[in-house]
Amino acid sequence: MRASARLVVTLDPHGNSVVRVLRSQAPLTLVPHRRTGPVALVHLVSSVTSPLGGDALELDVEVGPGASLDLRGVAATLALPGPSGAESSSVLRFTIEGAVRYLPEPTVVTSRAHHTAVVEAELDGHAELSLREVLVLGRTGEKPGALSTSVRATRCGRPLLHQQLVVGDPAVDGSAAGLAGKRVLGSQVLLDSVPRPAGGGEWWNVVPLAAGGSLVTALGDDVVTVTRVLDAI
Repeated sequence: MRASARLVVTLDPHGNSVVRVLRSQAPLTLVPHRRTGPVALVHLVSSVTSPLGGDALELDVEVGPGASLDLRGVAATLALPGPSGAESSSVLRFTIEGAVRYLPEPTVVTSRAHHTAVVEAELDGHAELSLREVLVLGRTGEKPGALSTSVRATRCGRPLLHQQLVVGDPAVDGSAAGLAGKRVLGSQVLLDSVPRPAGGGEWWNVVPLAAGGSLVTALGDDVVTVTRVLDAI
């Protein structure tokens, strides 16, 4: 299955963020919860089971100057194998001149799945982005499949962050240099003007980025523990 969707939010003369373009294609279904207001709120719903092996999904999001968008998930994403054994892929592109907060629900990497997820974000000089990712390695009692995720963010064409994560090799995932055997990995990219000093604790850390913003990473045995850490930053 190949599918693409597009979302555009701009600021109106009254200072409201307004959803101007909302184009969905199953399984990428965009459901507006608040089309007009200080912050537009849109839910991203998977209207059919996806991603399956062989699926290729693309979502483009544009937010104009001064506009704000909350883009949220409503249910966990299951990366599943397909009958052919082909890998699945998803690409999410942000073009931001305002502010975006992207809060999807966790992605569960099921056994034999092979999925590649790419996020690309281009920000202007004053744009802000909060981007969260929570990965669950397999369902209960299940070994995970293979997953590769990458995040590329630039501001006015200059690099802010390029991070790639590959999971699915038991030896690496179980090592101290990998995930230390933890089943849940959470990360949050915060590209804004809020100063956050470097810090950390048991299984989490905050790393300031050289060009501004911060990267938060947390490991845990369950989703609740990891999301609590991310919420507290």
